Amino acid sequence: MKRKLLTTCLLVAGLAAAAQTTDTLARQLTLPNGWSLTPPGHSLPLGDLPLNMAVTRSQHLAAVTNNGQSRQSIQLIDLQQEQVLDDVTIPKSWLGLAFSPDEKTLYASGGNDNVIWCYDVRGRKLQLADSIRLGKAWPNKVGPAGIAVGPHHLYVVTKEDSSLYIADLQTKRVKQKIALGGEAYTCLLAPDGRLYISMWGQERIAVFNTRSGQLQASIPAGNHPNEMLLTANGKYLYVANANDNSVSVINVARQKVIETLNTALYPDAPTGSTTNGLALSADSRTLYAANADNNCLAVFDVSIPGKSTAKGFIPTGWYPTVVRVTGKKIWVANGKGFTSMANPDGPKPVNKNETSGLHEANKSNRPMQYIAGLFKGTLSIFNTPDAKTLSAWTRQVYANTPYTKAREQMAPGREGNPIPRTTGGPSPLKYVFYIIKENRTYDQVLGDMPQGNGDTSLCLFPEKITPNQHAIAANYVLLDNFYVDAEVSADGHNWSMAAYGTDYVEKTWPTYYGGRGGTYDYEGSRPVAYPRKGFIWDYCQRAGVSYRSYGEFIGGGKPQLKSLKDHFCPDFPPFDLSIQDITREAIWERDFDSLVAINALPHFSTVRLGNDHTSGMHKGAYSPYAAVADNDLAVGKLIEHLSHSPVWKESVVFILEDDAQNGSDHVDAHRSPAYVVGPFVKRNTVDHGMYTTSAILRTMELILGLPPMSQYDAAAVPLWTCFTPEADFTPYVLRPAQVDINERNTAWNESARRSAAFDLAEEDKVPDLELNEVIWKAIHGEDAVMPSPRRSAFIHWQTKEDDDD
Repeated sequence: MKRKLLTTCLLVAGLAAAAQTTDTLARQLTLPNGWSLTPPGHSLPLGDLPLNMAVTRSQHLAAVTNNGQSRQSIQLIDLQQEQVLDDVTIPKSWLGLAFSPDEKTLYASGGNDNVIWCYDVRGRKLQLADSIRLGKAWPNKVGPAGIAVGPHHLYVVTKEDSSLYIADLQTKRVKQKIALGGEAYTCLLAPDGRLYISMWGQERIAVFNTRSGQLQASIPAGNHPNEMLLTANGKYLYVANANDNSVSVINVARQKVIETLNTALYPDAPTGSTTNGLALSADSRTLYAANADNNCLAVFDVSIPGKSTAKGFIPTGWYPTVVRVTGKKIWVANGKGFTSMANPDGPKPVNKNETSGLHEANKSNRPMQYIAGLFKGTLSIFNTPDAKTLSAWTRQVYANTPYTKAREQMAPGREGNPIPRTTGGPSPLKYVFYIIKENRTYDQVLGDMPQGNGDTSLCLFPEKITPNQHAIAANYVLLDNFYVDAEVSADGHNWSMAAYGTDYVEKTWPTYYGGRGGTYDYEGSRPVAYPRKGFIWDYCQRAGVSYRSYGEFIGGGKPQLKSLKDHFCPDFPPFDLSIQDITREAIWERDFDSLVAINALPHFSTVRLGNDHTSGMHKGAYSPYAAVADNDLAVGKLIEHLSHSPVWKESVVFILEDDAQNGSDHVDAHRSPAYVVGPFVKRNTVDHGMYTTSAILRTMELILGLPPMSQYDAAAVPLWTCFTPEADFTPYVLRPAQVDINERNTAWNESARRSAAFDLAEEDKVPDLELNEVIWKAIHGEDAVMPSPRRSAFIHWQTKEDDDD
């Protein structure tokens, strides 16, 4: 088997001018994660998280299914006129979408309603006509995903009960159910009657013979196989593998992979391209593969199967999920659109006549200004590039991408700094403590610090409530330009522990957060969510670095990962807002002291202190002030205790929020507080450098001698400017709480009534918008109107005129 590397030797020495056509790249946008976008062509607006696009055989019409947290919908598009013809709300949906051969019916997955909706395509509109029920709705686990239509039957694969359902198109009834043994993504029906099924979590393609009604084969593929594509002659099957940056090329007759196409921008790149969409040119000679996390298409000449060659890259919008080709036009559905969008309206009080919570977005068409549904998709349209244009676009993709092999092998920094530039480099730091908190923005906590770029009007938990965090920021380094890589806790804990959220995580959490069923499978409880090489503890295990977890990825008193077995504190409580963080910290202290006493302290410790999440105004629960002050006190106590220990002189503490969804920020919805503490950390410093979750992980990896886990931490600039070779071993002095950390909510008012309905058992089960408003009213008074959060993107637009200057 040959492995083709898409390393067209066009590494950027400067931006080349694209051909002057309607598809010219006009400007560059930098996202909060440091990656940039330069989408070519023009576009149509799509809905929240487009995941699939079905095209009719005549190529006159297309349908797009939008499967995000807010309103879910199906859009009908005229491909000739390039316009949206219809936009219908679907209560629940996920991925599955297919036209009948006669183009008169559109079949769509009804998500956790466990139904397939049948729409008549009539008068250039969609009209719901019928349905095919696979089972009772959630909590019954079925989860229809990909769909294929045959002459007489509909084939549906599922991701919850891991099955293939076969329904009769005449009777609209299921006639057969076959267990697949793992989560499926989609299916593809070949002319010879074979049905190919991508087994999302199992690195294989299942083959079902529709004539015999039997599973007949299993073909190995890459990690997280998702979309598939058959050549016109039916001889070759292409499979996108999201978790290992590749496309498998399968000889159908031999049922064997004959070559693997590496879609990443550099050879042997870590996980992080997220290849998840495929299309062939009209002549079947060119393959386009959508790299969701590289924001580009990889382009291959596949005219000679088994001897494919790289042609270049095409830039796209943010998180491309689908690519289709009709004639000379290329269509790309960008899952998150073109930018981190602003929410000028902000959360508003809920109308007493409406149903409250996140489900409200499902009951009306009004926009919901919540980060989980903030980024609307777009459909980019551009012409097939000629060789000159593709060359220019390839250079542009490299210019948009901060990841390089050189940066992976040697991080930015300075020799002699405590943060080494290479894996295994020397450092005076031996013990790393990583504290994970819950869901706050920078302005909410540090907006009152005059040294930084804060907005005092948005500061809910100022110095009086968080004296230790303010003291840390003031006496060590204030980071006012730090951004989390995630939107919510589901992907937040993955980004915080792996510098990556897999395609499974990114494509399924919006269903759960939209109240449409599903389970919280994002902290190690479901293997299909894992990155290919695991999380930071797996990297420690392979490198021989000792480690221990206090609460992170621990559920029901048990570790969620094999690598955490015997590497966690069993006494440390799980996420439970009724347990104070100072209780957790006291347990950590006892465990820490016992390990130090026997010289068995691990070099890497993760500590979860999440009570800054708060319980809102839930009657009887800790008040928002008390919860945040308790969290602040626990952080201060931990650092003080560590600073008086014998390992302080070799220690460093990193503190961040897993995400920033629970608040407002005047710079960006992703901006969040982060702290660095230790004897080798600078004192009384403000660092305006742009950093991310991945940057903190990269910094810790370099200290511990670990390689990058993804392209995102490999690309990130470590926080080396926060450190100095001249250590100051002065212990940290705890700031006592200035408010009552035992204060309980006693009032019964509208906020208390709304809080009573909150599910506080798990993080992020509470409606973010409502919780945020309740906290605001708890602090400013029940009649206070919360100002509109200003959530604009971290944007730098670069035009050609700028370039010429």
